[in-house]
Amino acid sequence: MLDLKQQIAKRAAEELSDGDVVNLGIGIPTLVADFVPGGIDVFIHTENGLLGVGPTPGEDEIDPDLVNAGKLPVTETIGSSFFSSADSFAMIRGHHVDVAILGTLQVDATGRISNWSVPGKAILGVGGAMDLLVGAKKVIVTMTHSASDGTPKIVDRCTLPITAERKVDMIITELAVFTVGPEGLTLVELMPGVGIEEVKKHTEANFLISLLEDETK
Repeated sequence: MLDLKQQIAKRAAEELSDGDVVNLGIGIPTLVADFVPGGIDVFIHTENGLLGVGPTPGEDEIDPDLVNAGKLPVTETIGSSFFSSADSFAMIRGHHVDVAILGTLQVDATGRISNWSVPGKAILGVGGAMDLLVGAKKVIVTMTHSASDGTPKIVDRCTLPITAERKVDMIITELAVFTVGPEGLTLVELMPGVGIEEVKKHTEANFLISLLEDETK
């Protein structure tokens, strides 16, 4: 049985299409590599210089020299390629990444995210998130719907530092799926066993609702 984070990652993987170049951020996004739907080929990119990241390695497959941008061990697919970090970021800034899947701390009512800094805590810097928000053609956020203290992570206005002015295109949590458009957030899908009232209870930002009829029951 899949745990909560795996469920979110599996749902995000359903958004991928054959031939996509995909960048996976730290946290839940790294799990997406394990759930790429059968019958399609995607090319997973990591900022530290690999195109062709495969599924999470088993304990007997770990190569300490083969890691992603978050320093987690990865596998490589047949035909993968290695390059410098400078070339990797040139790919991102040159709009060669089709889909970026990012984790985040907060998303505001317009779709802007805060995913790199918590005041008072040591940080390594914004990393590639700012570049991916500017350079990727489509950006999907995967995250738990609430923080560890129960407060909503989908908020009216981010209280943490904004990563970029670019809005994300989709938000996927364990409760629901939202799209982001000119009018803000739209609830388009409920996760199994979840009702609209539960989503409203745990969401600070206002949102429109556009569900299939049977999902509103």
